[in-house]
Amino acid sequence: MAARKPALPEVNFSDWGDIRYLHLGTEWVQGSMKIDAPFEIELEYVQRMMAWLLFVEPSSVMSRHAMQLGLGAATLTKFSRKQLRMRTTAVELNPQVVAACRGWFKLPADDAKLSVVLADAGAEIQKPKWHGTVDALQVDLYDHEAAAPVLDSESFYADCRALLTEDGAMTVNLFGRSSSYERSLEKIAAAFGADAVWAFKPTREGNTVVLAQRTPLRPARGVLAERAQTIQTRWGLPAPKWLRVFKAMS
Repeated sequence: MAARKPALPEVNFSDWGDIRYLHLGTEWVQGSMKIDAPFEIELEYVQRMMAWLLFVEPSSVMSRHAMQLGLGAATLTKFSRKQLRMRTTAVELNPQVVAACRGWFKLPADDAKLSVVLADAGAEIQKPKWHGTVDALQVDLYDHEAAAPVLDSESFYADCRALLTEDGAMTVNLFGRSSSYERSLEKIAAAFGADAVWAFKPTREGNTVVLAQRTPLRPARGVLAERAQTIQTRWGLPAPKWLRVFKAMS
């Protein structure tokens, strides 16, 4: 007899002032939304998941493909589709999370440029149809206890790299009470190459966002500063601040 799959956690939300929070059956926050500005990015670490924008021409963004592994409160998915106007794919395991995002967090219905795939991310990204198609891969996979990344092996990160276009990049959130940032960083460097990895300093809440490039790039500081200003002006993200706390790891 086949082993029963563990039950998926119940999904609920809470409102505090003008912010709505997503929970997976515990008090741990899995995502958030400004109720009166549902397509903006409210949390600092989630804003930093957009750091791949520093490495591409702003004029090319609308023609690119973003993929999120883990929907959360759909913040990155909504921003990519509505603000950046990109083709956007999100992969989420729990159908309750998808229903919650559609019902409580203003996630639009699928259309020609938006697709929410109900699947196990580790298995889905191994499908050849995705390989070499993703310009911006955003990985934020946590269980209901938010203790450690659900997928965090060298082979998983190698699968992530295979998704990327030549100038594509992955950003990953490495927050976790029981996870080891250094061990995760070593696995990412092993899969992508040490010269392809950049990292932010941790946020006050302990989230560390790491970026890894399919093809290592070292844009001149002036180019990064100019792009950061454009990102802030065009899309309202505090990219000039990023440059003070973001650096190549080797």
